Amino acid sequence: MILQTLEVSMFATNCYLVGCPKTGEGIVIDPGAEGRRILAEIKKQGLTVKCIINTHGHVDHVGANARLKEALQVPILLPEKDLDLYRNPGFGLGVLVGKQPDPDRLIRDGDRISFGLLECRVMETPGHTRGGVCLGLEGVVFTGDTLFAGSIGRTDLAGGSFQQLIKSIREKLLVLPSQTVIYPGHGPASTIGEEAGYNPFLQR
Repeated sequence: MILQTLEVSMFATNCYLVGCPKTGEGIVIDPGAEGRRILAEIKKQGLTVKCIINTHGHVDHVGANARLKEALQVPILLPEKDLDLYRNPGFGLGVLVGKQPDPDRLIRDGDRISFGLLECRVMETPGHTRGGVCLGLEGVVFTGDTLFAGSIGRTDLAGGSFQQLIKSIREKLLVLPSQTVIYPGHGPASTIGEEAGYNPFLQR
């Protein structure tokens, strides 16, 4: 699997380029900002991008959607339950990214997204937002702002719920094999085993 991480924007958001090494087809996960830089890295990696996927609707994860869609002419996939958040970010944050293009497909729990010989599975993990999702591939999971190395997503914004977030993590993520690598929306990678054993928010 081709995997490139780009830290973008003032929020230090992780944008991921994921590709199939046999076909060169790939996806972009959470292009939060710096569209020109992301496009340059796509070209460098030789990827043919099939779609843009947002793990949730916050501006720091969707800010370069318009730039990438215009350049690549590919669909934007957004969690169904975050559509209102995507369109109405609140707190005046919309001025940071301008008007966003409408998503081309609304994704939900259990959906499968194929690119090349790879496929990712959509797992709804509400709690940070109402519609946040994680994206699982064989041996890895992209957790957006659900689970971080040593921490969890904040739950004090609109649509957030601490109880729901913990439930999502326990029922959707901690059931994955312990060696599964997590790639979060901010900060370094970790593993399911590491977080299950040592993340202070997940200890009973």
